[in-house]
Order: sequence, then structure tokens, then C-alpha cells
Amino acid sequence: MIYRKFGKTGVYVSLLGFGAMRLPYKEINGKRVIDEDLSIAIIRRGIELGINYIDTAYGYCEGQSEIIVGKAVKEIREKIYISTKCPIWNVEKREDYRKFLEEQLKKIDTDYIDFYHFHSLNLQNFEEKVLKLNLIEEAIKAKEEGLIKHISFSFHDKPENMRKIIDSCDIFETVLCQYNLIDRSNEENIEYVAKKEIGVAVMGPIAGGRLSEFPYLMNVFKEKYKSPVEIALKFVFSNKNVSVALSGMSSMEMVEENVKIASSNEFLDESEIKLIENIIEERKKIGEIICTSCNYCMPCPRNIPVPFIFNLYNNFILLGSEKFVKEYRNIGLEKNDTRKKADECIECGECEKKCPQKIKIRDEIKKIHKIFVKD
Repeated sequence: MIYRKFGKTGVYVSLLGFGAMRLPYKEINGKRVIDEDLSIAIIRRGIELGINYIDTAYGYCEGQSEIIVGKAVKEIREKIYISTKCPIWNVEKREDYRKFLEEQLKKIDTDYIDFYHFHSLNLQNFEEKVLKLNLIEEAIKAKEEGLIKHISFSFHDKPENMRKIIDSCDIFETVLCQYNLIDRSNEENIEYVAKKEIGVAVMGPIAGGRLSEFPYLMNVFKEKYKSPVEIALKFVFSNKNVSVALSGMSSMEMVEENVKIASSNEFLDESEIKLIENIIEERKKIGEIICTSCNYCMPCPRNIPVPFIFNLYNNFILLGSEKFVKEYRNIGLEKNDTRKKADECIECGECEKKCPQKIKIRDEIKKIHKIFVKD
């Protein structure tokens, strides 16, 4: 495993971090639940192979992620860096910051959190909540008391607003932002904050798993690389300003494969990155929707599975297979499937308010419905 300096925190983190947002599920008595035993096993396997940075959050995996992470690292807590996040959207008064922090410490069963983030920060909630409610003072106090080691934030907003947040105060030690082959909008920001010695963690290096199915990449690089995942991860790792890239891993195979990639010093060169840029531009011309399947748009009041629909559409335009059309048409038809197709949209717009990628969801799902359901 390769390790990189994490800003000026004094910490060296594994190049590959374990994102505990996509832990495996299983079915019990017809109900889909987190597979706790397998989740713990794959986290521990990642640690055995050199991963030392585990990222979770208050609401991940229906509120179970933090509990599982805590159980997985209990015996080796001092060797692992735990990153979790304050659910800023649930904070209504200053005292809520401490309330959530104490609850999360209990859930993880730990005395401290290494990197405590203001979750899903944008300029609006930074100004209206973090600043207005004096949450910075609460964070500083928690750090002085040893409850958190480092003050961080995860970023979901227009790229230019990251600098406004960073430059408005000097307490932030690390930042977590999106960056991958098909979304390089934060690339300049990553360089900017790295120069300020703020540690950079990256989420979505494989774009929510979508880059795992990218045959055009293999057409170009098949002689050198084994999979699109390898290319996608190596692209992120090639950026020297990135300290750690989080991968949401849900199987032993994924852990083994990703660790192997993160243990190689062979990154992409400039000519390879240029080839990838050309491929991405060609893809964009056919109308791909830049959805990372983060699920922040959910739940939908009409139970329209927006990320699922976008994924079907992107795969359809990429691969041209009618199987994705059939999957869409089958939504809501099977027993116990309460999901609705896009024509059930009531135009409430709640999904668009929460979408980090600012996708015009209502327009896009209408378009997809017309393509997939032909009269």
C-alpha cells in the first residue's frame, strides 16, 4: 500500500480509503438488511492489506455504517483513522453539533474521531448554519477536548464555492470532494487547497461504480490495464495532490482488486490522460447523465428510483442493449416492487434541491421515460 502525507495534519494515510457507504446487504425473511458479518470481514481485510483510513457518516447504510465500522476496528482502534460526518441538514441550533458528535462517538464505540466533517457542505449551509450558529466554535471546543482530532468538511457545491469556504476561515485541515474521470470540476480546487497544506480526500473515484463498466477505455488500454476500475483509480492516484481516494467496497474481491491497484507506483502518464479526455468528450456527445448514484436525491415522494433509472439510461446509450429498456419497463411490476416509473413524477422538485451534481432531474427522467416506453 502507498501512503501519502495528509496536508499538515501530521498523518500519513493509505492512498486507498475504505468508503463505508456501500456495505453489502442480504435478505432475511424477505427484508433487505445490512450483512453485518460480511461488512466487518471486508473492512478488516482491507485493514490487513494496508488501508488505514475508514470513512463513514451518520446516515450511511440506514444509520448502521458507523456501528459496523466501530465493531470492525475495535481491537485496532489506534492504528486506524476514522472519518465521519456531522449531518449538517439536521442541525438547527448550536447545541446540535455536540449532540450528534456524542451520539456518533457512542455508535462507533470510540473516545474520539480522527476526522470529523461538516457533511455535504455548500456555500449556503456554510453561511446559514456553520457560521450563523457558531458551529466553528463548537468544533474547536470539541477538538480541544480531544473528542475530534481534525476539523474537516465534505464538499457538494459549485467548484468556485470551495475556495470561498476555505478562504473564509482557517480551521479546516482536510476536505473531501468528488473527483474522477468524468467529473474533474474540482481539479483546480484540489491543487489550490493542497498548496495551502489542507489534506485532500476524494470520493467517487469510480463515479459510484459506473466507471467499472466502461468498455471504450479497455478498447484503448486493453494491452496494459486489466479493467476500467484500474484505469479510473490510477487516474485519481496520478494526481499528486490527492492523499486518499475512497472506494465503496462491498465484497472481498473488490477489496483485493483495489488494494492491489493502490499498491502500485505505476500511474497514468500525460499521454494516457489525454486519450481518456478524448474518450470522455466523445461520450458526452451522446448525452450521458453525470449521476454518481450517491442517492442524496432519495427518497422520492412517489418512490421513483432516480439513480437506478439514470444508471439504466447511461448503460443503454453506452452499450445499446435492450436489456436496460426491459429493466425500466419492469419497474413496479413484480410482487412487492413499490417503485414507480418516471411518468409518476409530481414535479415537486425535492430531488433537484438535494442533487450535488445539479442535474435537472425532472427533465431528464421525462426524457428517459419517452425513450424507454414507446407507444
